[in-house]
Amino acid sequence: MDKSTINRFAKQLPANVFAGFVVSLIALPLGLGLALASGAPPIAGIVSAVVGGFIVSILGGTHVTIAGPGNGLVVAVLSSITILGAGDMYQGYLYTLAAIIISGAVIILLAFVNLGKLSDFFPSAAIQGMLAAIGIIILAKQFHIMVGNLDADGSPIKLLLTIPVSLIDVLSNPEIRAAALVGICSLLIMAFYPKIRNKYFQLLPAPMWIVLLSVGLSYYFETTEGITNPIPERFFVAIPDNLLTNFPTPDFSKIGDIDFIMATFTITMIASIESLLSIKAVDKLDPKRRRSNVNKGLRALGIATVASGFLGGLNVVKVIARSSVNVNNNATNRSANFFHALFLLLFIVLFKEQLQHISYPALAAILVYTGYKLASPETISKIASVGKMQLLIFFITLLTTLLTSLIIGIVTGIVATFVAHIILTKNVRLFFKNIKVQNVSVSEEKDGKVNVKVKHFASFANYFRLKEALDGIEPNKRVVIDMRECLFVDDTVMESLWDYEQIFDKHNGELQVIGLDLHDADSNHPFAFRRALRFVPFMERSESPLTQRQQGISQYVQGLGWSYNPNNDYHMYFIRNFMYFRLRQVDHIYNLAANSKETIKSFDIEYSEGSFIAEEELHASMVYIRVQPETPAFTLDKGNIYERLHYLGSYPEIKFRSFRDFAERFTLRGGNLRKIRYFFTDELVLFFESNTPYHIESNGMGGLLVMDKERHSSVSELKAKVDFAIRLEAIINRSTSLEDIELGAKPV
Repeated sequence: MDKSTINRFAKQLPANVFAGFVVSLIALPLGLGLALASGAPPIAGIVSAVVGGFIVSILGGTHVTIAGPGNGLVVAVLSSITILGAGDMYQGYLYTLAAIIISGAVIILLAFVNLGKLSDFFPSAAIQGMLAAIGIIILAKQFHIMVGNLDADGSPIKLLLTIPVSLIDVLSNPEIRAAALVGICSLLIMAFYPKIRNKYFQLLPAPMWIVLLSVGLSYYFETTEGITNPIPERFFVAIPDNLLTNFPTPDFSKIGDIDFIMATFTITMIASIESLLSIKAVDKLDPKRRRSNVNKGLRALGIATVASGFLGGLNVVKVIARSSVNVNNNATNRSANFFHALFLLLFIVLFKEQLQHISYPALAAILVYTGYKLASPETISKIASVGKMQLLIFFITLLTTLLTSLIIGIVTGIVATFVAHIILTKNVRLFFKNIKVQNVSVSEEKDGKVNVKVKHFASFANYFRLKEALDGIEPNKRVVIDMRECLFVDDTVMESLWDYEQIFDKHNGELQVIGLDLHDADSNHPFAFRRALRFVPFMERSESPLTQRQQGISQYVQGLGWSYNPNNDYHMYFIRNFMYFRLRQVDHIYNLAANSKETIKSFDIEYSEGSFIAEEELHASMVYIRVQPETPAFTLDKGNIYERLHYLGSYPEIKFRSFRDFAERFTLRGGNLRKIRYFFTDELVLFFESNTPYHIESNGMGGLLVMDKERHSSVSELKAKVDFAIRLEAIINRSTSLEDIELGAKPV
């Protein structure tokens, strides 16, 4: 390791320590809850997070993903413990530890034979259906615990149907009423936390607020004379005293039984799928635009899983929710995963007594919300917007999983998808004749442009060929994917091509898909499957009328002489390279208004923070200003503690000696201190002091972004923002030139 690498690591260390700390605040209650939901001792979830954090961060493969116990494995592990234990849950846990160890060894072996390809053979709608079924199963069981019923049992359908019985029991049984109240309050915290966009409230993640509520109430009753804790002792987490010395012994005596083999197979498959999905999702969020070494990462997970099993922990997988939090808190490398594990270990050692004041209903509420997110109406709505056939496949997979098992559910989903493709094209030979045909060819022109030609069909069944071709191309190149001879493209491939388009865009490359003009789509969604018009009649679609807000925007900007387009635009090249979007995934812009020279653009934007179940969809109204390319990169915000913490590890903060009021009211950050000092003239500083404080950001490449709240602006707010942008552009255009900056005008 050279000196520059060491210096860079040291410089980034504070941000990674902070990110690891924030993630540990979520991982602590979630680890305890996932273990309890799996039928294992609560500490098993913490063991897998600690072991996974240490081992995976050292062995590598991925950059900013967090390792620990996963949501998807709850159902598989609980089933294993129940079946193998035959009524004795602890003995079933010991048998399952043996299955976990073997599953880790299998994952290590499969990683050497390119297990990473496995993720390419699962259709998107079927995977979503299986995950939604897992969410419903988790919710069905944990809802009863959340309202104080620790003894509820039965199939997922039965548990769902008996939820009213547990709710009625709360009203009639005073013994569980307090526990249920804590559980319901905890669920409300989980539900409303994302909607409360208060910066200070969100300094602590929702699960930690729940922990503080649960522990605080318990201590209140213990320290207040004459008041007995209304929550019975059986509702609280138990952590063993000899935590670091006495580990359970895995029992391998059932290694040849069919139930043991099926349990191992199921755990291995779900762990692999969950990890592969997480790696793929988090790579999209990585601000440094890196690609993970999937097989190296899986080998690390396998080794960590073996170690975790011997120490009494669960499978170690890559997890999306905690990884998203890690990225959102400016983590840059694997050390954040290490520090997340270190803080967890310290919490368990130093606060073991306090952690035993956390109640089961509080932890169950976290899992109820997690289960809901996996199968939420929003998830179903998104799938329905892609197409009716995708929705049908989703429900077939979901219902089959609920009524049978995870393995049968996903296999049914795959078969249903393949049958659906045959029905849609009315062409059996298209698939069976060309399934083994090499349908992807790559050629490079003299100017460096890469042509990728795809023939016959492109679906989940043969997508790995296209993926191999795209993975072999540097993402800073210009790529054209020619689909003119491809008769059918499914939604899994369309979604993946969209992901690749984002990757190439972030690396200043370009990926363009051509040849689909003569194809019909099931919907207007960019992920909808495409089929050649020979299979279907052509249908035109009518445009939606403008809303009242859109009419107001249209009238205003047309009065300025600007153009206006209310439709979705999925190619947003002018907002690339802004730090604000470094940790956020942009979906599309709409309601785009621009002046005649297109130096100022006003638009609404849909984007998200996090990914998958941790994803929060956000909408905002922004204004883009094209300024001189020499304008330095900087961010300008209101000056407060949150902004200083939030941008820890990014640009350094800059203070102006001559403008103390400005320095107190605003937080200015940038990379080139000298250029920024000369760019912020007296007139510019006075302008910012005299106007509404917006979030202002320069990407250092000729672009300026103006925004305020994470919601749509009203027409009046939009007018104020556009007026602000027009005046700001005028000041910048007549301010200090690049030549003056380079020569060194008087600094402020």
